[in-house]
Amino acid sequence: MRPPSSPAVTFIARAASTFYCAMAACGAMAATAGAAGPQDRREPAALPAWRGTWVPDIGDQKARIRTDPTPLTPAVAAQIAAMNADEQAGRPHGLFTDCLPEGMPSWMLISHNAMEILFTPGRVTMLGESDGNRLRRIYTDGRGHPADPDPTFHGHSVGHWQGGTLVVDTVAVLPEVYIAVSESVGVPNNGGLHIVERIHLDGPDTLEDELEITAPKVLTRPWRTTRRYVRQRAHQFDIVEGLCAQGNYLERVDEHGNAVWVPVPQEDGNPAPDGH
Repeated sequence: MRPPSSPAVTFIARAASTFYCAMAACGAMAATAGAAGPQDRREPAALPAWRGTWVPDIGDQKARIRTDPTPLTPAVAAQIAAMNADEQAGRPHGLFTDCLPEGMPSWMLISHNAMEILFTPGRVTMLGESDGNRLRRIYTDGRGHPADPDPTFHGHSVGHWQGGTLVVDTVAVLPEVYIAVSESVGVPNNGGLHIVERIHLDGPDTLEDELEITAPKVLTRPWRTTRRYVRQRAHQFDIVEGLCAQGNYLERVDEHGNAVWVPVPQEDGNPAPDGH
């Protein structure tokens, strides 16, 4: 029979076990100890076949704006009407500037860029080619949201599988992130944003995202809408790097013969006529 351990010995043993677990990536030990909760340990091959590149159905986006109108508060509706008028007059606002991510839910609502979806045990990762920061991590390992999360552009997302449907719950989105109707019309969510998605195949090459968006500062009720993506299987449709701010720089060679970037000369906030 093993003699009882002192508190100090117990602490050292636990610390050693934690260190060994971190070094050996022993997920089974963590689950047995109850540290990580229930785990989604299915291999990617057992998950739905979402391989390929997914391109947003732009026609569906425009149709949904008409059939699933955003339930805006009167004050916000007035702002949106003014933005629409400016866009019609050739003065679009341009919501997404300075290489900031579109964020959620605009990524799924109004994006014109392709994405890929990667499956690994315990996580679904979405990669996109726009804005240089398009990365969503959806944790399916049984964790919940942090008690005090740090807000980000894409928020904190946890998900679980209901058959072939990925149910995703997203919170902790920065209040400055837009609820967008288009790339030039939208308003910041202003805090309290909560997004629930049900993502599933609707046919062999159509991915459907059913969204319920709660934004108490700008919406009168939860907004339910759907967006569709079409699969492109050929390698020529693979996503590419988003250039983002690369157009603000020129390719030059410095005094040491190194290839370098230099800022485009500016005049009144615009590229100088002879800057190239």
